[in-house]
Amino acid sequence: MLKFLFAGVNPTPGLPGEVYSLLILAVILVIFCFIVFIKSHFTDPLKKPKGIMLLAEMFVSKVDGLVEENMGRKFHWLAPYIGFLIAFIGGSFAIGIIGLPSPTLYFWTPFILAVITFFLINGTAIYFTKWRYLKRFIEPIPIFLPMNVISLISPILSLSLRLFANCLAGWLVMYLVYSLLESLSTMLFTMPFFIAPLITPFLHLYFDIFSGYIQTLVFTLLTMLLTANEAPEDMGVLEKTKMR
Repeated sequence: MLKFLFAGVNPTPGLPGEVYSLLILAVILVIFCFIVFIKSHFTDPLKKPKGIMLLAEMFVSKVDGLVEENMGRKFHWLAPYIGFLIAFIGGSFAIGIIGLPSPTLYFWTPFILAVITFFLINGTAIYFTKWRYLKRFIEPIPIFLPMNVISLISPILSLSLRLFANCLAGWLVMYLVYSLLESLSTMLFTMPFFIAPLITPFLHLYFDIFSGYIQTLVFTLLTMLLTANEAPEDMGVLEKTKMR
C-alpha cells in the first residue's frame, strides 16, 4: 500500500525518486555511525556491550571475519569498505519495505559502486606488480590488447548490471502484483487497497530481504575475490600458514 502512496511522488522535476531514497539511506547510516561513535567513548570496554553497541560489534566482527576468510589478514584494511557495501546494498533493498524505491534502481548507483571496486582491484594489482602491471595488456602477444582492455573493464559492467537487473526485476514483479491486486480489490470490494496488504508483505520479505541479502553477498564476495586475486599466489600460502 505504501508503494502506491509514494508512487509518482517527484518534488523536483527531473530528479528520480531513487535519489531521495539514496539520501535518506545515507542519512540513516551516518546517524547510526555517529551514535555508535559517541557511545563508544562512554562504554566500558571491560563490560559486555548492550543494545546498539552490541549490534555494531557483531557487525564489525562478522565483516572482519568475512574479509580474513576470503582475502587473508593482509587485506584487513579493506574491511571498512566491505562493511559499507554490506550496509549500503542491504539497506538499499530493505528500504523498499517502507515503500521507497531502492537506490539501486537508479543505474548510476550500482555503476559507481562497481567503478570503486574496479579501481580497488586495479590499484591492488599495481601495488603488487608495479610496472609489470602494464604487461597484462599485451599478453600473450600484443595483438590481444583490445581483448585485454575489454576484460579489464568487464567487472564494471558485470557487477553493476547484475545488481541493477536483479533489483529492477524485483521492482517490476512487485509493480505488476500491486497493479493486479489494486484492480481486483476495486472490482470486488470497491476499495483499491483491501487485498494488497494481505499478500504483498510475503513478497516484500522475498524481494526486499532475501533477494537483497543474496545480491549483497554476491557483490561483496566478488569484490573480495577479484581484489584478492590480484595479490601474489605465495601470499595466499603465507596467510594460510599464519592463520594456522
